[in-house]
Amino acid sequence: MSNKNYRLRFAPAPTGMMHLGNVRTALMNFLFAKQNNAAFVLRVEDTDPSRNFDPQAKQIMADLAWLGITFDEGPFFQSQRTETYKEKLEQLIKSNHVYRCFCSEDELNKKRVRQRALRTAPRYDRACAKLSDGEIKKRLENNDSFIWRLKLDHDKTITISDLARDNIVFECKNFSDFPLTRSDGTFTFMFANCIDDITMNITHVFRGEDHLSNTAGQAALFEIFNQPLPTFWHMPILCNIDGKKLSKRDFGFSLVDLKKEGYLPEALVNYLAMTGTSFSHKLKTLEQLTGEYNFTNIHGSGQIKYDPQQLILLNKKWIQHLDNDDLATRCSSYLKEEIEKANLSQERLAHLLSFAKSEMSRLADCKKALAPIINIPNISAELFIEHVSADTLAIIIPIIKAHMNTLDNPNAFVKAIKHAAYESDIKLRQLFYFLRLALMGNVQGYGIFELISMLGKQESTERLNRAIALVTSG
Repeated sequence: MSNKNYRLRFAPAPTGMMHLGNVRTALMNFLFAKQNNAAFVLRVEDTDPSRNFDPQAKQIMADLAWLGITFDEGPFFQSQRTETYKEKLEQLIKSNHVYRCFCSEDELNKKRVRQRALRTAPRYDRACAKLSDGEIKKRLENNDSFIWRLKLDHDKTITISDLARDNIVFECKNFSDFPLTRSDGTFTFMFANCIDDITMNITHVFRGEDHLSNTAGQAALFEIFNQPLPTFWHMPILCNIDGKKLSKRDFGFSLVDLKKEGYLPEALVNYLAMTGTSFSHKLKTLEQLTGEYNFTNIHGSGQIKYDPQQLILLNKKWIQHLDNDDLATRCSSYLKEEIEKANLSQERLAHLLSFAKSEMSRLADCKKALAPIINIPNISAELFIEHVSADTLAIIIPIIKAHMNTLDNPNAFVKAIKHAAYESDIKLRQLFYFLRLALMGNVQGYGIFELISMLGKQESTERLNRAIALVTSG
């Protein structure tokens, strides 16, 4: 059932290239929003300028557009919302829900080491919550740096609703009083993220399982501000085949790398929507996924495995599915030299790719797939003798010569030489070895019909005559 009051958001940090985990999070939020006629908001979490890799989130927006993921509102930038965070912090100060923490990073590290040694949970010990007004005043007069921490009610339990887990209950005594600010006065991700969700009336928060530990403190903030909690989905983390969290070392981690290799956006969204479900290689467009994705029966485990082989198989199917003109447009950036060298028109390129795409798993494969057609094969008499016996060559050559006038009809040519080979009692494999060597310089590869269709009558004739001259010159 659609609900125009639903509001979802994708909130990336511009600290690096988009990766598959980001993309899947954006995709799931987008699909749910579109399925429910809800608002989809793009919010950029750029509160840490030292790590801002993508100013103005230009690359993020370009990547989303490439994937077909559109947003209804935004982009909103946390760096421009400081006054909102200050206002909310003031409210917390007045209501006595926060306290100043003067502990240095070194002191905090020592406390964590001590807690690990004692095998106790690594939580802040609230030392600064116990400071007297006089001690606080003295510290402030000394210009000691501090941060603001949220004072959790350790007697409280908080229940959230999660799409994959139903209700999750948090006991606040098990969580630290988390920082709302940094020592330089800027606001932390935990605080800014939550305040944005509150002030933007976000009703559904879909994010990775690794954020589950953050949710307890943020849910506490919702209750302090007397705001309704959103519905959560803590999505399974994408892991490699070994079950480890995807990292830069894993193939396909970066969207930039996948685009460069020639993975299609259609294949990526298709794969990411289906992984973690009963996977099939059925092609689904973004529009179809929007209508069919079932959010009532979603994965509740902590991780799902990303299989590059499944992705490449699905990408291959999408390449096969593409219209030839569309495929030619997408491949043109990989074929600049070839297009110039052979003076290929868009129409001619589309024709070649209609055959070559059977050899392609990625767009980048078009270069290798078309190389035998664009380049004159490097062949020698010895190469033919290596694969075809001299006695067989003596029979094959007259057959080919007799039927070269039919090369303008590849189907007729292939049919005729097959029949002639049968009549002459020679193995078709030997005949096809000769033809492939002559036409493309390799015994493996395209079928003879495909080769002649791609090369055309004139080029096929020239290559065959060149090969015949090589093996008969001696």
